[in-house]
Amino acid sequence: MDGMRKSRLSRNKQAKLIEYFVAGATSRRAASLIGVDKKTAAYYFQRLREIITLQTNDESNEAFGGEIELDESCFGEQRKGKRGREAGGEAPVFGLLRRGGKVYAKIITNMASATLTPTMGNKVTPDSIVYTNCQNGNNTLDVSKFRYYRINYPPLFAGQKNYIDGVENFWSQAKRHLHRYNGIPRDNFPLYLKECEWRFNNPSLQSRLKMLKQWVREHMG
Repeated sequence: MDGMRKSRLSRNKQAKLIEYFVAGATSRRAASLIGVDKKTAAYYFQRLREIITLQTNDESNEAFGGEIELDESCFGEQRKGKRGREAGGEAPVFGLLRRGGKVYAKIITNMASATLTPTMGNKVTPDSIVYTNCQNGNNTLDVSKFRYYRINYPPLFAGQKNYIDGVENFWSQAKRHLHRYNGIPRDNFPLYLKECEWRFNNPSLQSRLKMLKQWVREHMG
């Protein structure tokens, strides 16, 4: 994604597209408001997601320490008659959230120990405190390096720190943002997921706008 060619759109229209993207508008809506072809706007938005993914992946080696919330969720439409992780067309996603800090999301094939343990080892520093729930396969994780708490529902630890509200809030925000699109091609879902991660980690609209404009200058000239 380095060396992206310059856009043929005017600087003003590019700036407006970036502003509408940051505000959460769809490309179709932005195209209508600015007066550009909807395919042009969709392509430009896709390039913005590619830039965000590139920048986000550059930061993905950062390890999380302290109190960590761990959870999984599924994205995508379910087939009739099936529910949960086995439902056709769904993409399972693994999420880590550092309390008071950032969230990290990764598409996975399953929640087996062989899948998650390497990610945990790379992303979570030793002696961290990890909170998760009992509704997934996390009981198979090698957690010898962490202080590990499993959460039961309804809550058994009211008033204490045993909760995963932060990462669940990320799932809620991400799904609410993606719901405005009439389906997302599976091949493009990783870009949309990283966009959601970026939005959550940078809640200020002004901060997002400044950041994205800088990245566009670096990658698109």
